[in-house]
Amino acid sequence: MTYYGAKEIANSFRTVRKNTIAIAEDIPEDQYGFRATPDTRTVAQTLIHIAVMTSLQEKIHFQDKLTTLEGFDFFGLMGAFIAEEQAKRSKAEIIAMLQERGEKFASLLAGASDEFLAEQVTYPAGMQPPVKCRLEMLISSKEHEMHHRGQLMLMERLLGMVPPLTRQMQAFIAQMQAAQAKGESRARAIAFFQPA
Repeated sequence: MTYYGAKEIANSFRTVRKNTIAIAEDIPEDQYGFRATPDTRTVAQTLIHIAVMTSLQEKIHFQDKLTTLEGFDFFGLMGAFIAEEQAKRSKAEIIAMLQERGEKFASLLAGASDEFLAEQVTYPAGMQPPVKCRLEMLISSKEHEMHHRGQLMLMERLLGMVPPLTRQMQAFIAQMQAAQAKGESRARAIAFFQPA
């Protein structure tokens, strides 16, 4: 029995992307050029980086169906991604890019078979571990996005903003405290953690 497969990867990726888009919508467009330090990406570049990086996994797993990364032109592909990050786009264009590319990738994930997810991919000599299954590699897309979303949340703080997920949690805590004062905390807690 498989407990975590294509459907679960796709659903969790959609949740991560939805939360990234919430941050993209939250930051004013006039702050999209903000960067935390001179040698880091701007808000816009970080969001574009997030949007385009799923293309790496799409190419490896769904287009080329590689079973080895020996000889894969990672740096050539990364150069193309970096060029995309430098392109000037409006806030609306970046959000649309996040939505469209995110849903395309989530649909590919949702359609993967258990056999496909179990396939082994060999890494170039010297890398550790030397082999990973497609499932682990595809989950790394979500981990990558969450890493950069953490950077965006810090940038929001540097801009004097409270990130949307933090605001949601603060509102929930306030509701819980108010409900607890009325004796309703258990029912509200159960309702909050139920799937939508």
